[in-house]
This record gives sequence, structure tokens and C-alpha cells, in this order.
Amino acid sequence: MKSWKHAALLVGGLGFSHLGNWIYFVAINIALLELTDGSAAAMAGLFVIRPIALLLTNFWSGSIVDRTDVRKLMVLTDVVRGTLMLFIPFASSVWLIFGLLFLISLAGSFFGPSQSVYITKLIPAEDRQRFNSILGMSSSGAFLLGPALSGLLIYRFGTDFSIYFNAATFFVCALMISLLPAVPRLEGTAREPVTLRMLRADWGAVRSFVLTAPSFLAIYLLFQSSVIIGYSIDSQELTYIKQHLRLSTEQYGFIVSVTGIGALAGSFTAALLAKRISWRWYLGPATLLTCVLYFLFYLSHTFFLAAAAFVLLGFFMSYAGAGYATWFQKQVPADKMGRVASLADAAQGALQIGLTLAVGGLADGLGLQAVCLFFSAAAIVLGLFLSIKVLGQNPSKPIA
Repeated sequence: MKSWKHAALLVGGLGFSHLGNWIYFVAINIALLELTDGSAAAMAGLFVIRPIALLLTNFWSGSIVDRTDVRKLMVLTDVVRGTLMLFIPFASSVWLIFGLLFLISLAGSFFGPSQSVYITKLIPAEDRQRFNSILGMSSSGAFLLGPALSGLLIYRFGTDFSIYFNAATFFVCALMISLLPAVPRLEGTAREPVTLRMLRADWGAVRSFVLTAPSFLAIYLLFQSSVIIGYSIDSQELTYIKQHLRLSTEQYGFIVSVTGIGALAGSFTAALLAKRISWRWYLGPATLLTCVLYFLFYLSHTFFLAAAAFVLLGFFMSYAGAGYATWFQKQVPADKMGRVASLADAAQGALQIGLTLAVGGLADGLGLQAVCLFFSAAAIVLGLFLSIKVLGQNPSKPIA
């Protein structure tokens, strides 16, 4: 990788931030449980804060992302999130904590699209597949290490320390990103205020791009639909493990851990093979195999089958994520990427909330296993069409 120093700084900053997020995630769950005496409603509220914040901001945040210095925006976002995080241990009520978390999520809604734009402009096209795989490896490592480290920190120092630690990771990430070079931004509009007229023009620009790229839209819808179905039935995994497989909490924890190991192994091998295997195989067949493994998990009847399915699920999900990121960076013009990514995230959030609620409601009436098998089978069909679409075109021509 030609710009390996820049790539290392970016991966290091983002990876450290991911680690802090997992440490914080465990800590905030425990803190809320203690504050609310185990209120299920409070825990449910914790999980809908971020999607609601994304829905409120992603219709216009992309307009800012595409018109500003994304490096400075990422630094500012991390500083704001780190500062707000410092106040959480002093919050004495659930609603005050929720308010702070909502503001943190609002700031974070700018980070994801900014990250996509920055990677596209900083990393050379021939190196992006490997970079995305390495970035996925750092995320998988954080997923594997974070909860275990959080448990140790909470046991030794308490939940407040873990929350402070996450705040510190935001500041470290901001510092490392500030050491990176700036990248070009949309010319002539950097100081243009966000107005309704601008938003309409931006929505129109995204619409025009999508309508002139029907193959892009088809692949996007096939991939995201299969992923959203996976996330929706993923919400029922703990219920399935406890009620159908009759496994203990310790066995559930083991399954989560081996899933992280599978994801880490997948990201590592995806990075090694990036120069030998096309991203098309990452995006298509890996997504299909991920859907198949969801089906096999909900078909499993023993601990070992469930664990094996989730190890392989984490493995192939890493390939699919790297393939999708590389494809998206290839197909979307950099000067439109913030707006396209933000509007796409908003649509995904709305669909994910609706489908997750639908899966839960249907599972109560029709049976958990039957509903999850039905939806995972639907995801397999989508993954099959995605593989045919991605692999069926001439590799020398762009998919757009």
C-alpha cells in the first residue's frame, strides 16, 4: 500500500475508537440495569436511540459532509462525542443519560459518511480492498477484545471508568486523524449554508445518480435487503439460544466470542487475499454464504452446531463487508458519496426498525424458529440473485 503510513494512522485511530465503543457498550448496559433495577423498557430505549438520531439527521447531514473538509469534520465529531461522554457518569436520571446518548448519536451520524468519503479520497483505488479488509480486522479485533476488557475494567474500576475510557478513545482517534492530510472537497460550496433549496437539489442529485445507474441500485437493494434481514433475525438469537437450544448464559457468551474469532480470521484472510481475489467474490458469494449460515443457525439443535454456524458466519460476514465497502467506493462519485451514504443510511434505519419489529411480532404469533427460518430463506434468495448479478457481468467493465 503506497500510503501505508496514512493508512496505519487511520486504521489505528478507528480501531482504537471501536475498542472503546465495545468497552462502553458493556458498561452503559450494566449502568442502566443498575440505575433502573433491570427495566426492560429502559434497555429497549437504549437500542433505539441511535436509529432515531440517524433518521433525524441523515436526510441533511450528507449535504454538509460533501461540502466541508471531512478530516476536520471527523476530528470535530470525535471531540464532541468524547466531551459529551465525560458527562454520562454525572447523570443522575435515565432521561438525562438518554439525552446525552442522543446528542452523541447525532454527532456520530456525521462520522460514518465522512469516513467513507475520506477513505475513498485518501486510499488509492488499487489498495482499497485490502484496506477495507484490514479495517474490518481492527473492528473484529475490537469486537473480540472489547467486551472481555470491559468486564475486567468494570470488575477492577467500575462502570464509570469504562465510560471515561471510551471518551478517551474518541480524543485519541481525533488526534490520530488530525495528523492525516486533508483531501479535496466539493468546490465552491464549502461555506454555503444548508437551506431547503440546497437539500432539494442534493436529493435530486442523488436521485439522478441512482436513476442513471440501475445496476448500482439493483446490487445495493439486493445486498442491503439481505443484510437488513440478517440484522432483524439477529435480534432473536439470544431468545433462540435460551428457549430453543436451552443453553446457559456462559454458552451464549462462548458463541459470541467464537463469532468474534471467526470475524477476525475472516478479515485477516480477506486482507491477505485482496490482491488475488476480486472484490466481486467478496460481495456476492460471501454474502450468500452469510445468509445460508443464518439459516443453518436457526436450524441447529445443539450447542456445537450453533457455535460452528456462528464462527463461519463471522468469517464470511467479514468478506461481505469488505466487498461491499470496496464496491461502494468504486461506484459512487466521491463528491456525491456523503449525500448518497447518508440518505441510504436513513432508509436502512427505517427499514431495519420496521422489519425488526415485524420479526418480533410474527415470532410471538407463529413461532420463533419458523419465522427466522422463513426470513433467512428469503435472505438466501436475495444473496443468490446478488451473486448472479455481481459475477455475471464482464469483470473489465464497472458495475454501475
